[in-house]
Amino acid sequence: MNSLAMRPLRPGPRSGSLEKAVRDKVVLITGASSGIGEQAARQIGAAGGTLLLVARSAEKLEALAAEINGAEGEGSAHPYPCDLSDYEAIDAITARVLDEHGRVDVLVNNAGRSIRRAIEHSYDRFHDFERTMQLNYFAPVRLILAFLPGMRERKSGQIVNVSTMGVQTRVPRFGAYIASKSALDALSDSIQAEVANQGVRLTTIHMPLVRTPMIAPTGIYKRFPALTADEAAEMISDAIVRRPRRIVPPFGHAAAFADAVTPRMMDTVRNRGFRMFRESGAARGDEKGAEAEEQDVGAAESAFARATRGTHW
Repeated sequence: MNSLAMRPLRPGPRSGSLEKAVRDKVVLITGASSGIGEQAARQIGAAGGTLLLVARSAEKLEALAAEINGAEGEGSAHPYPCDLSDYEAIDAITARVLDEHGRVDVLVNNAGRSIRRAIEHSYDRFHDFERTMQLNYFAPVRLILAFLPGMRERKSGQIVNVSTMGVQTRVPRFGAYIASKSALDALSDSIQAEVANQGVRLTTIHMPLVRTPMIAPTGIYKRFPALTADEAAEMISDAIVRRPRRIVPPFGHAAAFADAVTPRMMDTVRNRGFRMFRESGAARGDEKGAEAEEQDVGAAESAFARATRGTHW
């Protein structure tokens, strides 16, 4: 599928400009070494923002920072290598950021881990749930706790959480991933209620399926409608410009409404998708290749994926 099938998921026209939104602003992006985070960094750098790039790979961050600093835009970039599964490393980086830059105006919690595995193959894999929650929930919480006090004191700031449309669709095989993102969504709702009158905005982006290295091991996704990393990064840029409370693709709205009104019907739809699409070789514990998985997607499965566009199955 090409990106044309996904155009309704892209942000519409916005008032204002990214240049105005990030001018003289310090923007920290996690997961900046590849995929959505990397492209978002390029867009914000070209618009003139001061970027703090966080990810594990120092080499990739340094290369991206050099590219942004050498481009024609007025933006600057600074690499901050950090393993976000290590709480002490997070504390060290946040202290260093505040010491070197004084503040973070926009925190983009983009780094994440996704696991596609049915519950029947997860009975002895509690560590999957622990690791997913650690990176997708506890790491952003640690960063929020570090930078939110300064935002409240300045009465200005934004926290952008890159969540998933799976929070609305609640598809099978992604229980660990969706639970971790749902936790961050709920915390953000609670925090926003406390800081709504203090100039701080929390924005949740319920991201649809995006063609990034994270989904590459699942071969069937080659046949699914998906955004490019650059299109997904546009959603982050749009969030910084408009500062909405949430960005949700149309199908996400529809799925959430249907689930609230007719949960049994949605259970049936989700079960149909679960039975349509097979488990990956890695999830089953064998070495069946992604190429064979892709060949298993027939006309009916492709039609189902298009009808539920942007959804992880």
